[in-house]
Amino acid sequence: MIKFYYRPAPNPAKVALFLEESGLPYEVVPVDTRKGEQFAPDFVAINPNGKTPVITDGDVRVFDSTAILLYLAEKTGKFLPENTPKARGEMLSWLMFISSGIGPYSGQAVHFKHHAPKGLDYAADRYAFEARRHYGILDAQLATGPFLLGAAYTIVDMSAWGWVRAVPFILGDDAWSTLPRLKRWLDLVNARPAAVRAEALKERYTFKTEMDTEARRHLFRHTEAP
Repeated sequence: MIKFYYRPAPNPAKVALFLEESGLPYEVVPVDTRKGEQFAPDFVAINPNGKTPVITDGDVRVFDSTAILLYLAEKTGKFLPENTPKARGEMLSWLMFISSGIGPYSGQAVHFKHHAPKGLDYAADRYAFEARRHYGILDAQLATGPFLLGAAYTIVDMSAWGWVRAVPFILGDDAWSTLPRLKRWLDLVNARPAAVRAEALKERYTFKTEMDTEARRHLFRHTEAP
């Protein structure tokens, strides 16, 4: 059975959605990052980067959410576009755009908006601008069809869903007014029973919610560097 190392965050949410959509049996292993469990030797042995998500599938270990989605899609033959070079090129391009653009810029936008010391206006503005630009690209792409690759629901949609759920937290409560196609798409994916189950996963486990000194020490380790 697949073991799924999970915490409630955008990247693990992508994998949770695939697992729920596919019906693959899996066991959740909660990792409480605000308690520093991602740095435990047993976990680092599975993912040397010390981050969730990770899966193990027998003797196979896969870390990074994009790698996991590709692995599971190829394992099951589900949620892939048609098997042509053109369709695969589109899929890989959008997956990498999400993993190298949407994810990093959204994460940094959140950090400088909600967690960094005050007064770093340039950094906050830079990441907010780039995050908004990236989501605008997704919004424009959705003019081609109901899903990001057109008519078919694929792992590209699952990958984007992890982050798009958090758009108001990342960009502000007014963000949807400028991203109407993206909001329509999000409502479409959110209505899927598998998405409801994936969202509910976090309620089954207890994770630390306080952003206290201990949590900041584990999440922002650069502040502890000599």
